Formats: sequence, C-alpha cells, structure tokens
Amino acid sequence: MSFQQGLSGLAAAAKNLDIIGNNVANSNTAGFKQGVAAFGDVFAATAGGGSGTEVGIGTQISAVNQQFGQGNITVTSNPLDVAINGKGFFRLTKNEKQIDPITGAVSNTGVVSYSRAGEFQLDKNGFIVNGKAQNLTGFQAINGGIVPGVLVNLQLSSTDSLPAPSTTAAVGANLASTDPVAPSAAFDPTKPTSYNFSTSSTAFDSLGQAHTMTYYFNKTVSNSWDVNVYLDGAAANGAGLTQLTFSNAGAYLSASNLVKTAALANGAAPLSIALDFSKMTQYGSGFGVNTINSDGYASGQLSGYNIGPDGIIVGRYSNGQAQTLGQIALVNFTNPQGLTPLGGSGWAESSTSGTPLTGAPSTAGLGALQSAAKEDSNVDLTAELVNMITAQRVYQANAQSIKTQDQVLQTLVNLK
Repeated sequence: MSFQQGLSGLAAAAKNLDIIGNNVANSNTAGFKQGVAAFGDVFAATAGGGSGTEVGIGTQISAVNQQFGQGNITVTSNPLDVAINGKGFFRLTKNEKQIDPITGAVSNTGVVSYSRAGEFQLDKNGFIVNGKAQNLTGFQAINGGIVPGVLVNLQLSSTDSLPAPSTTAAVGANLASTDPVAPSAAFDPTKPTSYNFSTSSTAFDSLGQAHTMTYYFNKTVSNSWDVNVYLDGAAANGAGLTQLTFSNAGAYLSASNLVKTAALANGAAPLSIALDFSKMTQYGSGFGVNTINSDGYASGQLSGYNIGPDGIIVGRYSNGQAQTLGQIALVNFTNPQGLTPLGGSGWAESSTSGTPLTGAPSTAGLGALQSAAKEDSNVDLTAELVNMITAQRVYQANAQSIKTQDQVLQTLVNLK
C-alpha cells in the first residue's frame, strides 16, 4: 500500500496553486502573461515492459506554459508609454560588467531581453528606458530618414532643429480700384500719403533670425500698381521696381521684378526671396489682406514627440517643424512559449524559442503600436479565482486519498 500517488497529487496541486496565485498577484502588472500548469502522469519503469495492469505512481507538473494572448490596452498620459496591439516583443538591452575568468579583464556586454511592458521614460541622457534602466532599441534616423536594419539604443536628441532661410513669399490681397493714383511726390515709407496701402510678412535668414518684409502698394495708373519692398526698414534690392497689372475685371495679369535680395549685417548669408502676387485682385471693395505666406523658419527646441502605429518617433519643435528621430523595432519568435522567463515582465531567448525575427511594427505579422497607452496583464481575475477553487478541491481530494490510505493501514495493523 502506497502513499506515493496522494503525495504527488498534493505536491502538484500545491504547485498549481502557486501558479494561480502568481497570476492573481500580477493581475495589475503591465505586460504580464499568465502561466498555466500542464500536468503529466508518472509511471514506474519496469524491466520486462508493461503488463497492462500497472498503476501509475502519481502526477507531476510537466511544464508551466506562458499564455501570450493579448491583454487589454489602457490609455495613459505619458507619450512614451507604448502598447503592442498584436504579435511581437520590445527588444531591450542593458550593459552589464563581465569579468573574463582567465585574464580578469572587465568589459561591458549588452544583455538583450524581450518584453511586452511598454512603460518607458527618458533618462538623463535622453535614452528611452524602462523602470529597470533597460534601453529600448530600434532603428536609427539620420537627417530625418530611417536607416533600416541598424539597431541602436533609441535616444531623443535635445539638440535644436536647424533654421532654414526664406526663399519665397506670397501675398494675396485686394487693392481697391476706387483709390486715386498716388501722389507724384517721391515715395517715402515714413509718409503714408506717398502710398496707398501697405502690409508685411516675416522672413528668416540662414541663422534663423526673423526680419520684417514690408510691401508698399502705389497706384500709378488704372489697373497698374508699383510695389516697394523693404526689409527691416531698408529697400530690398532687385532688378527694379515691382509692377503689378490687372485686367479691367480686376483679375491679376502679370508682375515684374519678383526676386528681391538683401545683404545682412548679422553674419547671415544674403537673402534672396522670390515674390508671388498671383493671388492679388483689384476690385471695387476696400483694401484687405487674404493670405500672406513665406517659407523659412527659425531654429527650434524639442517640445514634444509622437509615436505612430509604425513605431516612427516624430519630434515636434517650437518652430512648428517636425523631424523623425527614430523607429521602435519589434521582435517575434517561432515559438514564444520557449522563451525563458526573467521576471519583471521580461523574457530571454532560448534554444527552443527560435532565433529572434526583427522588423518594423505593422510589418511581417508584427503588431501595431499605440502611443500613450500600455498593455495590461492578460490575467482574467474571475477565471483565476474559479481555477483557485478547483485547485483547492483537488488538493483536498488528494489529502483525503492519503487519509483513506492511512485508515486502511490502520485496519491492517489492528487485525488480530
């Protein structure tokens, strides 16, 4: 008479309760994947083979299977929180000191792990890291373009974006046809009586410094206007005075001398700006500006960032510009259940998981990313509590089996 079966059942049921308890304890852990116990029966080996009447000697936990099903996605207020909607893992690295057992030489080796927990922030050097100081890796960007295949630790540079000088300026306005011809006296920007209308726009030089471009409109004859262009109060150079002509229906016909240049005293390169007055009209209504557009911009500081479903990180700058800073990479495995759990919602590659397959999000079966969100644990708390009750009853049943064996043994001892 043996107690082996009952004892093995108690041990397996207790281990199952441990697994369920771990699932319950991590029901609020971001990126956690629940474990499920896989049971296997145990038979004693016999030299002559089985006779068909052998009774097993109990049970055991043959494996703890990770369930990589999708967890719920919760929206957060941190733009660097990223959730994976679909398959894939974040690739994380962390430098750890390694000591050569023979030479004693010390080196830093990047230890690679994989995770579904997307709670990230910036460290003091601008690298994207998680709470364990592991670096998020991805594809680097050079001059705003992604370099595929080159994995780096992603870093959001705080360097100001470069300025761009203005090269074009467009003005759209209505010049009142009812206005009289401007006085024949020499034009003087300080005397409003020497011109009919004026407006201004902003131009940027190669250093990103803003300059004021002012346009003075002088009616010369019917359907013809002169435009004097000034930069910071000084006349802009060009091939001659700009002249606009309109049809007798008030539509724009043509313009002359549209390229204006100006030398600057602040060390910036000379400005050369092509003007566009094609949106101008000459109707009987009063003077009014409809549009003023010019290219160019000042340098800008990083003010925020967005992460798209494809993992591309776009930086937003104070000058209104945007630039690609990098792209998050995802990794998948042929057999994710073969990954080795490391704790902290992390896993390591193993011989049974297969080699990591790296790619961009939303490609090759990899999931899409959602910024300002995190993936919750995939533990169904209600189901786990039911499983806990079942496991408890199994434990009690095995304990009852041992008690019954004890009673049978006691009966044999008491035989007279």
